[in-house]
Amino acid sequence: MVTYMLLMKLTDLGLKEIKNSPQRIDEGIKTFEKIGGKVIGFYAAAGEYDFVSLGEAPNDEAAITFALGLSAQGYVKTTSVKLFGVNQFNDMVKKFS
Repeated sequence: MVTYMLLMKLTDLGLKEIKNSPQRIDEGIKTFEKIGGKVIGFYAAAGEYDFVSLGEAPNDEAAITFALGLSAQGYVKTTSVKLFGVNQFNDMVKKFS
């Protein structure tokens, strides 16, 4: 599984329809699970981003497809960040040490 952080900013439409956010968040989580993903955490955030989600996807294509589909709805703009665990990082460092 590939781990991702999905950073989301509300669009003007997302702000206008903010009362429906809890339902859209639940639907988004269910959609992600249908493609084989697992949500580790979902957070409302203060600062540059309005929401942050951590999840695992079966592959990069599934993660990016989900993020694009989410953005296409028009409520949020997304930024995807692929994450590497400490063990993965240590293995990478060992290759040039």
